Amino acid sequence: MYNLSCYNPSSFILVGIPGLEKFHIWIGIPFCVIYVVAIVGNCILLYLIAVERSLHEPMFFFLSMLAATDLILSTATVPKLLSNLWMGSQKITFSGCLTQMFFLHFSFVVDSAILLAMAFDRYVAICFPLRYTTILTPQVIIKLVVSIVARSFSVILPDIFLLKRLPFCKTRIIPHTYCEHIGVARLSSADISINIWYGFAVPLMTVISDVIFIAVSYTFILRAVFQLSSQGARQKALSTCGSHVCVILMFYTPAFFSILAHRFGHSVPRNVLILFANLYVAIPPALNPIVYGVKTKQIQDKFIVLFSLQKK
Repeated sequence: MYNLSCYNPSSFILVGIPGLEKFHIWIGIPFCVIYVVAIVGNCILLYLIAVERSLHEPMFFFLSMLAATDLILSTATVPKLLSNLWMGSQKITFSGCLTQMFFLHFSFVVDSAILLAMAFDRYVAICFPLRYTTILTPQVIIKLVVSIVARSFSVILPDIFLLKRLPFCKTRIIPHTYCEHIGVARLSSADISINIWYGFAVPLMTVISDVIFIAVSYTFILRAVFQLSSQGARQKALSTCGSHVCVILMFYTPAFFSILAHRFGHSVPRNVLILFANLYVAIPPALNPIVYGVKTKQIQDKFIVLFSLQKK
């Protein structure tokens, strides 16, 4: 019975942010505001893209996918964080922990792939403007979407089985606010070398390769832009990429800082690392719709029209 409970633990304890327990209520307030902004902003973005026929283009379709994935990313982590900080709800079931972990990692890999698809969209629009509609046909977009979801699902699903095979007899206290693959695996007393190697290989196969292909796409884009004779044409071409570049920087920069901090920042206090990890999953979903709303004229115009109609 003891061994059975080790392999099928009923629950884990999410500690929260250790050392800052007396500030938990105050810490929860900005996270709640950020979460509300993320939900409202992404829902408005999805609504505008769905109802406005002028926004039924490949770029905005990928943007709607990004908004939907951001909703999953923030909803997978922030509500549990708030219940932990405000109500002391630290317990999470084993199945709940695996579910949270799956959607957290799945949405991260999907987000990365969508940013790559958007880079490809900008590459085609700037380098082959006359062939844009013939290259990015609805059939091609559907194939891209299916491949993005299939790739993300197939590389993250094994994480669940890699954790389910482990015994958790030693401790079930997770020193974090949410469940993530390696963090949960480290609680096991068994050999987790497979988990570590797989956890290392997945970002390498997905996120790092996406970053490389995005960099290659923008190399070709910049080369095509600087070959344009008109200064106005160059500025217009670069402005269409501005919002995408901002979102790329907001998504990847904190991720790499977080990885480096966990790997080399041994002197950094644990509560600082946990706070940073939570800001990373909360802030980009809130800022993405704002960035696209400010930098994309079509969305800005439709947003103004929507609210002017509401006032009437």
